[in-house]
Amino acid sequence: MKKLLLALLAIVLVIVAVLITNTLSLTSKQVNPETLVSMDFSENAYNRLSKAVQFKTISYNEETLPDSTAFNGFHDFLRETFPLLHQNLTLEKINDYSLLYKWTGSDPDQQPIILLSHQDVVPVDQPTLADWEAGPFDGTITDTHIIGRGTMDDKSSLMALMESVEQLLKESFVPTQTIYLAFGHDEELGGENGAKNIASYLKEKGVHAAMTLDEGGFLAENMVPGFDKTVAMINLAEKGYASFDLIVETKGGHSSAPPEHNTIGMLAQAIVDLENNQLPYELVKPLDYQFEYMGAEMSFFKKMAFANPWLFKGSVLKALNAHTTTAPTIIEGGVKDNVIPTVAKATINFRILPGETVESVKAHVQETVGDKIKVELAGFATNPSPVSGIDSDAFKNLETTIRSVFPEVVVVPGLIGGGTDARYYYDVSDEVYRFYPIRIAPESYTRFHGIDEKISKENYKEMVQFSYHLIQRFNK
Repeated sequence: MKKLLLALLAIVLVIVAVLITNTLSLTSKQVNPETLVSMDFSENAYNRLSKAVQFKTISYNEETLPDSTAFNGFHDFLRETFPLLHQNLTLEKINDYSLLYKWTGSDPDQQPIILLSHQDVVPVDQPTLADWEAGPFDGTITDTHIIGRGTMDDKSSLMALMESVEQLLKESFVPTQTIYLAFGHDEELGGENGAKNIASYLKEKGVHAAMTLDEGGFLAENMVPGFDKTVAMINLAEKGYASFDLIVETKGGHSSAPPEHNTIGMLAQAIVDLENNQLPYELVKPLDYQFEYMGAEMSFFKKMAFANPWLFKGSVLKALNAHTTTAPTIIEGGVKDNVIPTVAKATINFRILPGETVESVKAHVQETVGDKIKVELAGFATNPSPVSGIDSDAFKNLETTIRSVFPEVVVVPGLIGGGTDARYYYDVSDEVYRFYPIRIAPESYTRFHGIDEKISKENYKEMVQFSYHLIQRFNK
């Protein structure tokens, strides 16, 4: 017995030693900030963003054509507002409404960079209009904010890029490497007609960039429980996307004599089974980077959890939502309260973790619900993107710019659950990243695609300054 206790004590001591050693070995990955020359920022930029918001470049659905008046009006506005940019950069229109600007660099041997944004915005639910501080397309400017649809997603980054390029041209700046500005028109519908075609056009022209940068990363404030530092999340990849229809077909009948297996009951059980049998949490790239970068900035005992994922990863992965998510979103069935329907259907949306595919998720769904229920792919679907690296010059330039403009933040590589236009650019770029410095906090997160979308003046100024310094850093 004594030997057994001594053996158990030895095991415990070894585990404790491993935990402490790993924790102490997890050191900060943050690069040192550099001193920057301040940018000459004009407060007229707020008025220009306000005017951009007033163009109703709305993406409704795949069946609705773009509003040519709104999009062409927005294009005319850009041309009038940024004259130097339009004099010095070439412009190609792709599929009528997407914009591709080329700023030719002085050294043709250097790989270009591609900076993305998108012109379209989501609709506004009419019943929510009374809940907005100001009209969603009025572009109202208050003492502190610019209000309107697109101020967060995504006209703020588009206009920040245009502002920074215009200012650099005023300063007679000439880039060393060619810079592309690529603005799709249907990102909110999946980018099939916009970004996908821009990327195909670049590929046909033989363009291969050192880096593509898009939305999808941000400055997270108070978004990590127990972590009081602002996190600059550079997302290296995005989850895949797929929705599947679950279809139940029976002979129906009269509600006074329900069969043992009711149409809607079978569908309800299938939904419950999927929610109770979700795909597992996994520590995959780039989540392992997230463990290292964020964990190193934690207090000792919190750092221990990040430094020892072999023991603590379960709770951390759950907090990071590191699995293929399952979300029932639409349900249909029934025509009258005393009629058992012959058909019932539910749509289940999945955001797919790297390492899994649309097909593997479909197989999981079919296995879970059984062969009495049809499983059909519904609409747009895409596999998870490849994962970009953190050792490239492009990543180092990006993180150094972030740390120099925002020296107080912690840069963390990560994975985004939503989709972006960036997914189409892997064939024409060495590295694809997602980050613009829009500040997100728990109280503002719901404004994405939601009520009272707005951006603070100070944050918009930061976005312009970031774009300005990023372009300079890549062209030193």
